[in-house]
Amino acid sequence: MMLPAFPDAAPVAGLAGGFLIGLAAVIMLLGLGRIAGVSGMLARASGIADTGAPRSVALAFVVGLPLGATLVTLSSSGVEPRFTGSIAQLVIAGLLVGFGTRLGSGCTSGHGVCGLSRLSRRSMVATLTFMTSGFATVGLMHAFGFING
Repeated sequence: MMLPAFPDAAPVAGLAGGFLIGLAAVIMLLGLGRIAGVSGMLARASGIADTGAPRSVALAFVVGLPLGATLVTLSSSGVEPRFTGSIAQLVIAGLLVGFGTRLGSGCTSGHGVCGLSRLSRRSMVATLTFMTSGFATVGLMHAFGFING
């Protein structure tokens, strides 16, 4: 399916991916009684956090994310991962995101997917903050000419 305003969009793939993310969150919540937030899983897998899913589950989750992405990339035609920044920029950005997820008691996946589905007020505020900040950032970048189109 082609969307005229978004020629590179892949709505069917996005829908399938969203379904799989939701399914994983449901399995984790119903099966283990735990939230499937990526930052929490990474903290547990790396030993930063002592609570959460069992460490073996957290390790499997964290290893499965890049492994799954690699399998999709290898089995799909036309998927080409690209990074526009330097390795230093990626490391700094990753550290800032990690700091923010610890400060915000979770990441976008934990709050947006798992928290909203549980009607968590904290997650509603966090997700509203994420989205508002993102909209404002794109608006400012567009206004200052960093984004064309």
